[in-house]
Amino acid sequence: SLRAKYATVVAGTTKTAFDVAGFKPSERAKNVIADIPEKYGKTPQYRFIKGEEDKELKIVSRDELIKALEKARDTVWQGGKLAPTTAFDEVAKLLFCKLKDEKITPKGKPYLFQIGTHELPEEVYKRINGIYLKAKKEDSEVFKEDIKLDPKIVYNVVEHLQTLAINKIDLDAKGVAFEKFMEDFFKGKMGQFFTPRPIVQFCIKMMNPERGNLVLDPACGSGGFLLNAMDNVRLFAEKNYDEREAWEYWHKFAENNLYGIEINDQIARVCKMNMIIHDDGHTNVISTDSLSNFEDINKIHQGFKKDNFDIILTNPPFGAIVKRTEKEYLDKYALGKDKQNQKTEVLFIERCIDFVKPKTGGIAIVLPDGILTNSSMQFVRDLIMERCQILAIISLPQFAFSHYGAGVKSSLVFLRRKGDNEKLSGYPIFMAIAEHIGYDATGKDDPKNDLDQIFDEYHKFLKNPKNYDGK
Repeated sequence: SLRAKYATVVAGTTKTAFDVAGFKPSERAKNVIADIPEKYGKTPQYRFIKGEEDKELKIVSRDELIKALEKARDTVWQGGKLAPTTAFDEVAKLLFCKLKDEKITPKGKPYLFQIGTHELPEEVYKRINGIYLKAKKEDSEVFKEDIKLDPKIVYNVVEHLQTLAINKIDLDAKGVAFEKFMEDFFKGKMGQFFTPRPIVQFCIKMMNPERGNLVLDPACGSGGFLLNAMDNVRLFAEKNYDEREAWEYWHKFAENNLYGIEINDQIARVCKMNMIIHDDGHTNVISTDSLSNFEDINKIHQGFKKDNFDIILTNPPFGAIVKRTEKEYLDKYALGKDKQNQKTEVLFIERCIDFVKPKTGGIAIVLPDGILTNSSMQFVRDLIMERCQILAIISLPQFAFSHYGAGVKSSLVFLRRKGDNEKLSGYPIFMAIAEHIGYDATGKDDPKNDLDQIFDEYHKFLKNPKNYDGK
């Protein structure tokens, strides 16, 4: 017979080999083999073996990683059968298993995150679930629930990801790929948990977090500000130290200096997962209400103290109302004690000021323009002026958050908390309007980005604030 004994199907990074001689076409699950045997020899049980050159996992480009993650996402999402956050949770669990497997598999042994010859979905699922259950014991805060996917779905995701050496992919490329992957999940209703990368990066440049700084985001969402702060320190380390020292330098920062609070438990897990994917730093992310009493927050984690942080980077939730009848802590706020209710973004300003160190603590915060312009918000501006030096205000275009489901006109406000007895008046404040911010109203990349020039102008301003003439 002219019929071939073996066949291979390749789609991007997904490659599947079949034994087509021994099985009927309808028995596709049974006739999958690890790889086509060499020189008509025995079919290998597993295709990928750690440390064996021709059987090692493949380091791929950013775009190839994005495509593989999109395939995994589409497989799990099943055309919208699962809610976006549930789908993300499930993909994240499998991604974690993949990353864990790459790290723990001993040299000379086959990776567990792959499909072996003639393996059925149930067998692959059992092996992947074994990795997951072990991880769940080690880190129950991140992984609280079991894998909820059907074995066939898990099998298909493994098929899409098994060839990739994700841990070895360049961190910058990996960061962009995972951000793109997350963005697809968090558009629309979930957009409040995601701050666009150009805005995050601008805030990081302005605040320039360093190795010794304690950095907090009290509304951390999916973790964009924290991850970019980590990247800032990593890039500094890689420029100034040899490889081993650089790795230790920024890993210590990630583990000890990054703090996040997220009120939504599921999103807090997303943030932790995101940080694990980027090489850790998730131990100081907690799920609670940032606005609650400091004593209650400290019961969960001792690190979230008053007057403690060097830098806050945050995009707090807008528009939600804290009612006196529901939250006793309203009385503890200067901006809440005489009110029946107060907006979350107003209370967040006061909470951020309380969190940073007196005299040196810096804050970068996204605020709705109403706080800066409405006459009814004068009392908020008075508190800011009383307790802080306003360093800069950058007006963002109306569409800055629109493709994430939020259309409120906003600005970036940069503050320094004053010392306890410090008096300041009549000082210059840097102000700028950004019309182009690196993406347009639909979220597509825009080659124009005024934020770069604004950053340069801010540094000119800092050299001589009183004589700066602007542009």
